[in-house]
Amino acid sequence: MVIDGFEVPEDGAGSVDPIGELLQAVAGGDRAAFGRIYDALAPRVFGLILRVLVDRAQSEEVLQEVFLEVWQSAARFTPNRGRGRSWILTIAHRRAVDRVRSAQASAARDARVGLRDVAAMRDDVAEDAELRIEGRRVAAALAGLPDAQREAITLAYYGGYSQSEIAALVQAPLGTVKTRMRDGLARLRRAMGGER
Repeated sequence: MVIDGFEVPEDGAGSVDPIGELLQAVAGGDRAAFGRIYDALAPRVFGLILRVLVDRAQSEEVLQEVFLEVWQSAARFTPNRGRGRSWILTIAHRRAVDRVRSAQASAARDARVGLRDVAAMRDDVAEDAELRIEGRRVAAALAGLPDAQREAITLAYYGGYSQSEIAALVQAPLGTVKTRMRDGLARLRRAMGGER
């Protein structure tokens, strides 16, 4: 590969590191140097990312992220610690692996949410069933009350009437309505398994 007149061996051997030199120029804000790095390495970086991700669209996104990171962090490249091309390929590999891990974490999170929602639906169904059973027990217990007590309780709890409104509706003294309700509720409690 030839970059700016330098022959760059594919294995990175040799003392000249044109990518490293270009990275140092990029660290100083040299856009042309960045363009040369991109032109020289984008196909190879894309190939590495594609091997990790398999998905072409995601690989293109990660390629953009890699070169954005190269532009933003070129000053962190240290020539005495490695070659420029290796540094960029390491960034690409790390970004690709991060994307895979992120996708796996997202899938696991979605699965946990799905399981939680299924459990909540089961809880709702169980609660619904319990309410229906309890409703039948209350209806059966209500049916066992004397007519006057059942009427007063039904008007109060299902009709939403106050005791004085019930007295007016059934044309009975307020004290009588209160007594019917008190006695009826006591019988309901006993029938439902409560105290007294």
